Amino acid sequence: MKTFLALFMGSADGGGPPDMSEADLARGMAAWGAWMGANAARLVEAGGPVGGTKSVSNRGVEDIRNHVGGYVVLTAESHEEAAALFVGHPHFTIFPGDRVEVMERLPIPGA
Repeated sequence: MKTFLALFMGSADGGGPPDMSEADLARGMAAWGAWMGANAARLVEAGGPVGGTKSVSNRGVEDIRNHVGGYVVLTAESHEEAAALFVGHPHFTIFPGDRVEVMERLPIPGA
């Protein structure tokens, strides 16, 4: 099994749970919980939402904005299989998320 990091990307327009009706939020959370339950055996880390971003570089520390709204770490046999798990995900079918980006976690070279 390979391990994958999935990033839940928000939309450029913003929006999200604070702007949703209570009924839509409840429907979305129920669907998300169902997805988590259906994939529980694959979850390495359930992840969750993420907050504001600080960028650290030679210029110092800066507050920046990106579109990462949350993450999950899971296992799958292949990159294609991992990506397919997110087809129809409530992140973008109920919530106003834009997409889910899925990438393989690779071993540290020489470790």
